[in-house]
Amino acid sequence: MIKWKGIIWSVHPLFVIIMLGSVMTGYFAELITLFLLVLVHEMGHVIMARSFGWTIREVKLLPFGGVVEVEESGGLPAKEEALVAIAGPLQNVWMGLAAWGCGQLGLWDQAWAEYVWQANLMLCLFNLLPIHPLDGGKLLQASLSYVVNYYKMLIWSARISLLFSVLMIVSSLLPLLVYKDGIQLNLMIVGIFLFMTNWTYYRNVPFLFYRFLMYRDRVNIKALTMGHIANPIIVNGKQSILSVARLFQRERYHLIYMVEDRSKEVRMLPEQKIVEGCLSGSNPNRAVSELFS
Repeated sequence: MIKWKGIIWSVHPLFVIIMLGSVMTGYFAELITLFLLVLVHEMGHVIMARSFGWTIREVKLLPFGGVVEVEESGGLPAKEEALVAIAGPLQNVWMGLAAWGCGQLGLWDQAWAEYVWQANLMLCLFNLLPIHPLDGGKLLQASLSYVVNYYKMLIWSARISLLFSVLMIVSSLLPLLVYKDGIQLNLMIVGIFLFMTNWTYYRNVPFLFYRFLMYRDRVNIKALTMGHIANPIIVNGKQSILSVARLFQRERYHLIYMVEDRSKEVRMLPEQKIVEGCLSGSNPNRAVSELFS
């Protein structure tokens, strides 16, 4: 673990295990190459994130990419998150093309050039799988943010990630099940790792949602300074404060309208009152009508 430019750079234990295996089997050059490809991949994320003013706390390197932890996680615009996510695979695109060109021009040994561009292709395509925390998982989250509320985005991205993780594990067993051959051990290890990661992610959805609420002031300030049109949410007084908060969308400012049964009266609250009701320490499952009293 090292700290550079205010960012903690670390290597995940899974990468360490693969490193040791590569050294023992004599694939040291391939290991160093993979490490450099992953490092450049992550640098693409870091540079793009820094250009948006994100505060990066740590970059954790994995065999297939890495995880960039940012201070503002939960309060970032979907468009920025998508651009930061795609910046990593784009590094593999230009590196793969460069390696292929070096092989074609005779600057590199043909076999080595083929290995490097294929490794870049593998890293690029693998990272685009719709599995959290891969880049494809981040793109999935950004896309879902435009069609469903933030809470549903968390739930569905976790479920889709779990599904594809299981499919990866099943794929690793196919050679054994179909051809009576050995299993694809590397794929199985990565699949199990991603499944466990996303199972933890799924269980932590309530925590992640509360972190999202803590950053709602960014949306509020943006709406007030740029004159955005508020998005109305119509509720009845019996709904819980938390259930109303779960209707919030990622980058929209909300006004909450409460309509009582058998009454023509309509009351209105800004979304800040709902956020305060969830974060104040009082019971967030109490009726939203209590906020009007």
